[in-house]
Amino acid sequence: MTPDRPTPPRDLRGKRQQRILISGADGFIGTELTRQLRADGHTVLKLVRRQPRADDEVNWAPAAKVIDFRVLDTVDAVVNLSGASAGRIPWTANYKRTLYSSRVTSTQALAEAMNMASKPPAVFLSASAVGYYGDRPGERLTEQSPKGVGFFSDLVQAWEQVAELAPEKTRVVSMRSGVVIGRGGGALAPLLPLTRLGLAARIGSGGQHWPWISLYDEAAAIRHLLVSRLHGPVNLAGPVPATSDRITSQLAKAMHRWQKLVLPESLVSTVMGEAGRELLLASQKVAPTRLLADGFEFRHQTVDEAIAALVR
Repeated sequence: MTPDRPTPPRDLRGKRQQRILISGADGFIGTELTRQLRADGHTVLKLVRRQPRADDEVNWAPAAKVIDFRVLDTVDAVVNLSGASAGRIPWTANYKRTLYSSRVTSTQALAEAMNMASKPPAVFLSASAVGYYGDRPGERLTEQSPKGVGFFSDLVQAWEQVAELAPEKTRVVSMRSGVVIGRGGGALAPLLPLTRLGLAARIGSGGQHWPWISLYDEAAAIRHLLVSRLHGPVNLAGPVPATSDRITSQLAKAMHRWQKLVLPESLVSTVMGEAGRELLLASQKVAPTRLLADGFEFRHQTVDEAIAALVR
């Protein structure tokens, strides 16, 4: 639910050029976001975990919560896209700790650095996930829907809670993203070579809803949120829901391949364990309620359009 934090008076509406600090800028989503922001004329600074190689890079060590807080005095907004891939399977006990620390600890490091700045950023957009809702077949899930159950649901709750540690005057948004469809990565990346080889398969019953969004719209929604007044959780998912069977079969169709195979739920659960159950078999009919009400317009209204753009 939307937190009680008051809407801060500071925002970026009307500011033509912004300085934006991004963690995870060279990742799947960050690369597209950086491209769109720079095309709009904004200045992007990248947080990197190595020695900076360019003027637009700033070193940090998120696991140790080490960052030069003075850089926060120089930027208008921070976009946090840090997080180890949830698609690395299986989720061993050790990798669960990696999933947690790469999200919660890094987000906390940014929030604490903002509190140390004399002029903290006006906006903090922090990555989150639809995993917050857990497995909810048959429900329409909005930002007002309660938390679900499961490891990833608990992780997302902790992730969003530390984002709210940012200064009171900073507008905080937790971006609950779904399956991002685009070139260069994302949840569909492992399916592309299999589909190309004619090994496209329905996963389980295929009736579970996978909340999806195109890569372009994911980045465009983040750009929209930079100048919005929204705060708290915001669902980043396409406006027309789609089942997993619709997504995998449409991918096969777009690549001119058959989808004749089936991965039974029992096999997914046994081989992939908790990750398979929470990522592939969970049903989440997520609606981008707040984003639409705020006037955001999707370039890709349906998953068919998103997949066509991916394959094209």
